[in-house]
Amino acid sequence: MNDAPSGQGVRVVAARALVPVLTGKGSLSSLDDGEVPPRDRAFLRALCYGVCRTLPRLEALAGELLRSPFKARDVDVQALLLLGIYQLLYLRVPPHAAVGETAGAARLLNKEWATRVLNGCLRRLQRESEELQARVDLDPSVALLHPGWLLRSLRQAWPEEWQAIAEANNQPGPMTLRVNRRLVDREDYLARLEAIGKQATPCAHAPWGVTLAEPCDINELPGFAEGVVSVQDEAAQLASDLLAPALLDRPDAKVLDACCAPGGKTAHLLESFDINLTAMDNDAVRLARVDATLRRLNLKARLRHADASTLDWWDGAPFDAILLDAPCSGSGVIRRHPDIKRLRRLSDVRDLATLQGRLLDTLWQTLTPGGTLVYATCSVMPEENTDALEAFLARTADATVTTPGDAAWGRPAGAGRQLLPTPGGHDGFFYARLGKAS
Repeated sequence: MNDAPSGQGVRVVAARALVPVLTGKGSLSSLDDGEVPPRDRAFLRALCYGVCRTLPRLEALAGELLRSPFKARDVDVQALLLLGIYQLLYLRVPPHAAVGETAGAARLLNKEWATRVLNGCLRRLQRESEELQARVDLDPSVALLHPGWLLRSLRQAWPEEWQAIAEANNQPGPMTLRVNRRLVDREDYLARLEAIGKQATPCAHAPWGVTLAEPCDINELPGFAEGVVSVQDEAAQLASDLLAPALLDRPDAKVLDACCAPGGKTAHLLESFDINLTAMDNDAVRLARVDATLRRLNLKARLRHADASTLDWWDGAPFDAILLDAPCSGSGVIRRHPDIKRLRRLSDVRDLATLQGRLLDTLWQTLTPGGTLVYATCSVMPEENTDALEAFLARTADATVTTPGDAAWGRPAGAGRQLLPTPGGHDGFFYARLGKAS
């Protein structure tokens, strides 16, 4: 593919990366930007993530432009059409390039016939853009760029904020960093960024967090390779603070980070406390990412490949503290993973809530009396958050709520606190802290 014309080649790579998303068989997590030259990698990511972010509108417009849908075997051509529409409406790509390079890319797919179809559709969009957009935007799910089931769920859960949540989901999240407190002070690192011309501000709630004014390649960050700094959203950094009362001045505390991949919270705990940490995940590939992260930061933990919803892995020695970063719908991080709009279903939320309850019940058995468990999700759905905790507390007599009521972040939500996605700020997260009776 590197030998293909750059404009057409990068669009073909983008189209092929989108096919699994469009067919519901894969996500953008497998996007390989090594297939294109370095100069095209940012453009490739902008194309793929942008199409997923605006997919409901793009598909509605494609339906208006096509006389009949493409056959199932031509999903790659459908992806090219979506890419062309996205470029014309959302990117500063010269229109002639958006049309010509996208239509011409069909030849690289060995589908010469599609060049005429794509060219005709995209040129019609140029002529009738305002009329076509006004027509499809009559559908709220198109106008707000969310599937109908998700909009209905948000509206039911957050009747006053649902539109703001949807709008926040449609904006790329900022690039936020976590300064390694073992190696450098946050103010010192801000000065290092300023010295190389990168503007940044301290996070409002995460004491070691820094938000960049503009995202950049991680290799441009001072000290990244040496472990001085990591990329982590502000909301995700709050887990460490919630566990602090249980871990401060306890150098040998035995801690479990369940469902730990990709390892950001694992590393933050080890940067913050001198503890005996077990990091566990049931996905071996993602657990390898945790290992790579810890190696870069020169941190050590016991890694376990196991399923936290069973006790097959447990040796019977209880933990003083547990972080359960539970598998969830990801509805609070859609702006960073826009393919969630296509890949998630309402039934997934219900199934995940069942799994979350099983994880809580199982891991509670491994917590020592007097111990602390922090429950976290990157979800804004009550079924996975307030409802899950309410049900757990109702069936668990020795569990008490210790979530701080006076925290400066989030809002009270049952046994925990809920953060909603904020433009330019943190992602959507839920936290609850529980204590086990002595």
